[in-house]
Amino acid sequence: MPVTLKNKNSTLYAFLKGEIDHHTAPELRECIDDAIILNDAPKLIVLDFGGVTFMDSSGVGLVMGRYRLAASKGKKIRVDNLSERDYKIMKMSGIEKLAEINKTVG
Repeated sequence: MPVTLKNKNSTLYAFLKGEIDHHTAPELRECIDDAIILNDAPKLIVLDFGGVTFMDSSGVGLVMGRYRLAASKGKKIRVDNLSERDYKIMKMSGIEKLAEINKTVG
């Protein structure tokens, strides 16, 4: 599975790995959405892109959709460990208006 989920201190972490494109995005969406819907405890959802090797516009769509779902449940989204390229894509798409985005977190 291209995502590993972990709950810790009222935060749901989704560690993404591999490629995010139109082939892999549906499985990622479903897995993360299920975790958001089934678990009321987390107040923050962190999408960790540290293991992502390639991302097209599906990555932006993935973040936007999870933002909409999280916001409807009173939760916030943060995007961590973006590569320089993916960080620029997220900034250009306006994601930073919806969620905190970070190149690295350490």
